[in-house]
Order: sequence, then C-alpha cells, then structure tokens
Amino acid sequence: MFEDLTRKLDAVLRKIKGQGKLTEKNIAESLREVRRVLLEADVNYKVAKDFIAAVQAKAIGREVLRSITPGQQVVKIIYDELVALLGQSRATLQFSNIPPTIIMAVGLHGCGKTTFVGKLGKYLKGQGRSPLLVAADIYRPAAVTQLQTIGKQLGLTVFFEQNQEPVTLCSNSIQYARKHGFDTVIFDTAGRLHIDKPMMEELIRIKEKTTPHEILFVADGMTGQDAVRAAKEFQEHLNFDGIVLTKLDGDARGGAALSIKAITNKPIKFVGVGEKFDALEPFYPDRMASRILGMGDVISLVEKAELAVDREKAERLEKKLRKSEFTLEDFFDQLQQIKKMGPLDQIMGLIPGMNASPLRNIKIDEQALVKVEAIINSMTVEERRRPHLLNGSRKLRIARGSGTTVQDVNRLLNQFNQMQKMIRKLSKGGMRGFKGGGFLF
Repeated sequence: MFEDLTRKLDAVLRKIKGQGKLTEKNIAESLREVRRVLLEADVNYKVAKDFIAAVQAKAIGREVLRSITPGQQVVKIIYDELVALLGQSRATLQFSNIPPTIIMAVGLHGCGKTTFVGKLGKYLKGQGRSPLLVAADIYRPAAVTQLQTIGKQLGLTVFFEQNQEPVTLCSNSIQYARKHGFDTVIFDTAGRLHIDKPMMEELIRIKEKTTPHEILFVADGMTGQDAVRAAKEFQEHLNFDGIVLTKLDGDARGGAALSIKAITNKPIKFVGVGEKFDALEPFYPDRMASRILGMGDVISLVEKAELAVDREKAERLEKKLRKSEFTLEDFFDQLQQIKKMGPLDQIMGLIPGMNASPLRNIKIDEQALVKVEAIINSMTVEERRRPHLLNGSRKLRIARGSGTTVQDVNRLLNQFNQMQKMIRKLSKGGMRGFKGGGFLF
C-alpha cells in the first residue's frame, strides 16, 4: 500500500539524511519537496500545509541544527508528526456491558461496506464474540443475497425480513439477537452513489431507533479526497465514531488515509488490505507511519507469523534442522504457513529497509508458488522424504501429474539442494538463527 507515496518520500528523506549540515534554508527546501509529494498523493491541501508547518517549527530548533545527526532528527520529527496526523494511538471498538453491542456500518455505494461487514463479523468471531449480520440494504440489487452468501461462507448468521423497511428491520434484529444469544449486531445499511437527503434521513432514523454503540464510516481508500468530502458530510449528519478505509491493497495514493482523521477528527479503526475475508487489520497510526516512511512494520510481521505458525510443527522442524534432515515435506509445510500470512508482496512491504533495497522492484509471482505446490503434491511420500530417488522417469511422471515440465521439476530440486547445503553449513556453525523454528524463506 502507498507504494508511490513511500518511494517519493524515501527519495526526499534520503536527501535530508545525506546533508552534512542542516540550515533553516535547506530544511525549508526539503519540506517543500515533502509537501509536493503529499499533494501529489491527494492529501488535503490544508492538512499538508499544517503538517509541514508543524514539522518545520520543530525542525529548525537548536537541538536539531546542533545535533550530530540532524538529518535523522528531522526524519524522526516527520515520523512523530505523521503518527499524530494519523491518530496517535490505536482506537478500539467500544463494546456494551449489556449485550448486544450494536455496530452500524455506513458509507456510499462501492466503498466495500458489505464486504467489510463480513470481514468484521469474521474478525469478531475470531475474538470470541458471537456476531449477527443484518442485511439492511434493501435497495441495491443483490445486496441482501451478497451478505447472505458471505455469511454462509464464514459460518455467520445473517438476519433479514422480507417486505420490511430498514428501520424496523434493524430494530427487530436486536430483539432477535437478544433472544438467540448474539452479543454483537452489525448493520449493513444502504448507500447511494452520492449523498442525498432520503439516505441520510433513513440512517438518522435507524440511529435514533436503535442507538448504536459504534457507527463506522466505510470509505474507499482509493478515492482520495472524494472519500474525505463524503466523510465530512456523514460526520455532520450522523456524528459517527470511527472510520474504516477499504481497498488499501490497491494503488491507493494515500491521500484519504492522511487527510480523513484531520478533517473529521474521528479515528481510523480498521483498514482493509485485501479481498479475502481475513484481510482486515486494526489500524495502528505508528505502524502505518512506519510503513509510509519505508521503515517496515516488524510488529505486524511478527503478529502475522504468530498466527500462521504451527508451534508443534515449528519445534519438530527445529529438531530436524539441527540434524540436517530438512525434506521436501518440511519445505511444503513451510510454504503453507507462509501463505497463511497473506500475499507475499504485502509481507515484503513489512520488512524494514525493503523500500531502499533493490528487491523492491522484484515482482513476486504468486503463481510460481502454486507450481511448486503442484509439483510436490504430485510426488509420493517417499519421494518427498528422499528426493535422491527422483530419476528421469519419476520426474516425467511428476511433471505430467502437476501440469509442469521436467525442467520445472529440476529447477525446484536444484533450489531445494541449495537450501539443504545452506542448512548443513548453518547447523555446523550453530542453530541460533533458527531458534523457534522461524521461516526459511
């Protein structure tokens, strides 16, 4: 996410860090470049102006100009101000002491609201809660069917009543939740292509009738200032509690994320970072600032790894590595765990320094991993454990069974042999690098 913004900011910040001595003049020049980058990313003009003014006021202080590393100090100031702009600290959902907690999702057509409702339901279910999804958008064709399909896929209950207007439907869903033991109710309300009076009046009536504990405005992160303008109008009418930015895995320029908090004075609570239903992340301003400035996000990387890693398998793998017994079976298991962490390009983006690395330009071919899986799946258990058995006829059988070529099979085996050699060297020199059975690639 924010690849273009990150790349341009990184170029400006490297210039600042490369200055042997900073003066008020070259600080001002550098910050003008930062402002230009922000405006190109579709950040609100006033937000960009105020941000630069705040950075400049701190950057020209004596403690910076006299610092041994003034460039690093300025980058630190930019980071701190970026965190403040994004919200300072994580804003969590507020749950009612007396169930059910009522969450109302609002937004325009096409912002990803219905998908978000499904993602939020899955997220809350994973937190040990019992969510009920409510199909309150009776106007958009197939909106109800879409949510029912999502609910079925995720194992979540969807509430809907035929020939019922949305206000009564939402009110009835709360009674249903109380009767059937659901502790969270999530309304998927109707949107429009643009803000109009009937839509707002209906949302206001739902709010007045059901008194939701959380109203979340869902904004398309790829629409820039259009999302900010819509958020401002929704805020004036509904006084919502938090913001959800969707589609941040696309080519979002970053303007909405960097502007919306400052304009509405409401926190960003979640971000959607992919199409899958587990691609919803709580929003951490400090982590996002770190990503935007190309510093990576080690904490999120570790959290993803912890969710993906099977501890028992990791311990068994560590023992095998110590004995240099790494097989294609182990390789396949590691591949499955990495896939659980999400798209590889997103994982790479969390690694510190990756933005400045030549590897940033490498396009990761997810299909190559599918091909590797197909090849290994076409092997017998014995062949996975003892790859040296693979002669010409066996390789041909595996290639045919996996829809690949003998050359593809040979390439995988060569890469695996190289990995085995590396592991043998490491095991002879001590296995500290493998403590905890971490990922090998």
